[in-house]
Amino acid sequence: MKQNSHLNHVFWLIIACVFVSSSGALGKFIDMPTPVIIWFRAGLAALFLFIFCIIKKISLKIEKGRDRSTFLLAGFFMGAHWITYFYALKLSNVAIGMLSLFTFPVIVALLEPLFSKVKFDPMHVLLGILVLVGIYILSPELNIENNTLQGILFGILSAVCYALRILILKGHVARYNPTMLMFYQAAIITILLVPVLFFMDSTNITTQYPYLILLALLTTAIGHTLFVNSLKYFKASTASIIGSSQPIFGIIIAFFFLNEIPTLNTFVGGSLILITVIIESLRSKT
Repeated sequence: MKQNSHLNHVFWLIIACVFVSSSGALGKFIDMPTPVIIWFRAGLAALFLFIFCIIKKISLKIEKGRDRSTFLLAGFFMGAHWITYFYALKLSNVAIGMLSLFTFPVIVALLEPLFSKVKFDPMHVLLGILVLVGIYILSPELNIENNTLQGILFGILSAVCYALRILILKGHVARYNPTMLMFYQAAIITILLVPVLFFMDSTNITTQYPYLILLALLTTAIGHTLFVNSLKYFKASTASIIGSSQPIFGIIIAFFFLNEIPTLNTFVGGSLILITVIIESLRSKT
């Protein structure tokens, strides 16, 4: 019975990874300006998460006044992460966009001593160098005018923003429900991006709303909630290792729905990046 329960938890964690990885193909496919896409993604996700919190009677109360500024900052970096990630997808392809983003675990490890009392680990420098080698292999040429290189740089910037968001929220996860945290971040992003609706074209919404609903509901609300929920049953390192399958699922989805075929360099450079993620996950067992 215990074995069946474990397999069930593994199944739902993998489903979560598949749902979250659909962001790559959807972000590339949706034909609207990136900030407008993110506004709809955040707004719809906030609505879905709010309804979920009400149904499940999850408290939305912020316990301490100073936490409001923390939530605001985390929401800002989450929005910046989403926007730069979608620019990475549109400038390059799903494989390169997702693989560039998955440098974030090593970036978290390198930045963590600046945010907490964690001691600096020289091993993280080596892992950082391995990631840089992987990114170099991904790059077709070191020319800033090359769209693929621009995509990689946006992907790395997205990873930095995501890492900062994780580190900012790290001390609050234990005190607050993860779904509540995600709701506030989505709501903050929605408010911060309202101005883009006044100077960016959103007329395509009539044809794109089914995909935006998929992005907000399947990828963001359900996918992220399932993934966070899995942390109740797995070590953070185990969830991270299984989570590193997201670029693989994203590449498969992009192959079937966008007909994107990764190059040999993408496989080699991407494998090196994912290996560093797995190494760091194994080393950071809790």
